[in-house]
Amino acid sequence: MIRTGIAAATVLAFAAGPAAAQEKTVKIGFISTFSGPPAAIGNDMRNSFELGLDHLGRKLGGLPVEVIYEDDQLKPEVGVQKTQKLIESDKVDFVVGYIWSNVILASLKPLVDSKTMTVVTNAGASQLAGELCSPYVFSTSWNNDQTPQAMGLYMNQKGIKKAFLIGANYAAGRDMLAGVRMTFQGEVAGQEMTRWPDQLDFSAELSKARAAQPDAIFAFYPGGAGVQFVTQYAQSGLKSQIPLYTVFTIDELSIPRLKELAVGVPGAQEWVNDLPNETNKKFVADYMAKYKARPSFYGAQTYDAAALIDSAVRAVKGDLSKKDEMRKEMEKADFKSVRGNFKFGNNHIPIQNFYLQDVVKNAEGDYVLHTAATIVENDQDRFHDRCPMK
Repeated sequence: MIRTGIAAATVLAFAAGPAAAQEKTVKIGFISTFSGPPAAIGNDMRNSFELGLDHLGRKLGGLPVEVIYEDDQLKPEVGVQKTQKLIESDKVDFVVGYIWSNVILASLKPLVDSKTMTVVTNAGASQLAGELCSPYVFSTSWNNDQTPQAMGLYMNQKGIKKAFLIGANYAAGRDMLAGVRMTFQGEVAGQEMTRWPDQLDFSAELSKARAAQPDAIFAFYPGGAGVQFVTQYAQSGLKSQIPLYTVFTIDELSIPRLKELAVGVPGAQEWVNDLPNETNKKFVADYMAKYKARPSFYGAQTYDAAALIDSAVRAVKGDLSKKDEMRKEMEKADFKSVRGNFKFGNNHIPIQNFYLQDVVKNAEGDYVLHTAATIVENDQDRFHDRCPMK
């Protein structure tokens, strides 16, 4: 069991005395990255899931909860090992999490073969939405292509005629660049895919972008790589010359480091912290009160997972053997989401709105994300018709 400073594979059991020891417990396996720089994402996901449990009285469907957190170390081979451990040794009822598309793709077979109810709270591999969809796997995030497709539409609205694309060379990065190509109607002047996750020097790619003389640069770099990319983009002088459009590059985790550098760089997302529904207002306010930071979209998607599982366990009155009934209940998306109303497609990927977000300085002097506009409403991923589930 890998341990970080706070034990990445921590078991949290919530029982209330001897009588509760005999009560059925909902056992959750949670896989994310809790070591290295991407631990900031994993910790935000964990914090949000814990807050979701707080809001549900530390129970799911009325039953006590045990959560086992595992660190995938950003490695597909470790992710599948931890997935197998949770299924075979810990015998969990649900698996939640997964940041990275390559990790969920490596881990998918044991999840599906064991019929373990799974809620993916970030990774949006196109195969998961298409030919590898499963009755036992749900997403509270998106398909990778959807967010860049929304950004491509916005670039068209801005009159961009020629763009240079740059992204991380792994499953999600390839999906992101394919997604923007699907909707962007202008010329793609060039494309660069960089090593993931160890390449953090983008000077060569930025030089190629400058030489191509595009109207805009589109980039996808999550986590710390995004901080490095935006910083180097500004330091190179390109910020005053060629506008940058991004997805999953500027968020609440990177803004405290980027500050002014993030201003003027638009992004697209299905959730922004100022969405005006009551569930979101409570989530953001309570997260900030408890953790003294703003939640990110990674956290928002994971907070929703707790409510989704609660709806399933409640529907079967705690009988976790009734997987088909739980699946049918989860397909209804009958819970209050931080993003507002949405529904699941046939492939268990959300059909939802995507928003334009930008960075502003608020009255307190903090740089925060702001919802600028709705780019597309009730968007369904383009792979759903490849899913055998109808």
